[in-house]
Amino acid sequence: MSTLQERIAHLMEKTGLKVAEIARITGVSSSAVTQWKDGPTQSLKTAPATKLANATGFSAMWIATGAGPVHADAVRKGFDVNVKPVYEGLRAYPVISKVQAGKVKEITCPYEPGDGYAIEFGDDDASPWAFFLEIDGDSMLPEFNPGDRVRIDPEIIPRPGDFVAAKNSSEEATFKKYRVRGIDPAGKEVFELVPLNDDYPIIRSDEHDLTVIGTMTEHRRKYRRK
Repeated sequence: MSTLQERIAHLMEKTGLKVAEIARITGVSSSAVTQWKDGPTQSLKTAPATKLANATGFSAMWIATGAGPVHADAVRKGFDVNVKPVYEGLRAYPVISKVQAGKVKEITCPYEPGDGYAIEFGDDDASPWAFFLEIDGDSMLPEFNPGDRVRIDPEIIPRPGDFVAAKNSSEEATFKKYRVRGIDPAGKEVFELVPLNDDYPIIRSDEHDLTVIGTMTEHRRKYRRK
């Protein structure tokens, strides 16, 4: 069952669910469910696929993409099953360089997944401008390791304490903690870019030409054995 239409038909046959019932479960319109059933839609977003999986016992990944087992794994008795397969999500995000990130405020169209040097898949819950950056160096240790990846959304305004990608006049991005220090005489917010590693200096917007590119909305940590 390689197509969404085949999977929805199989699910409806096995569960007896009708279009209106699936619409109620997933929180979408009946016409949207009809599109899933009859085409041309090829895949589902994370939220409706997960809701449908929870209601039917089918795998969310299988419903949405056709990958993996058809049914969610059953809990085995007598064994502490405290993990479950991760539903990876349907949206592809570009992993871009610090130079590309530095140009975000200047370009007119968001980066496409193929514009980066790698792709990360995740929930479709960010703006069209969102992208991933990979942490380089140790200025954000111990919370962010080299090789970790963070999702940055340029349409989210940072709050004090958030982590942000920002650039200076060199047009290259850096990743730091955002800390507000006050308002300058012109009424412009003064902020600091704060490294978590005390060996690195704090950078102030009233001393350097700084621009916030976007706010971190997700952190993917990598663990390694040396």
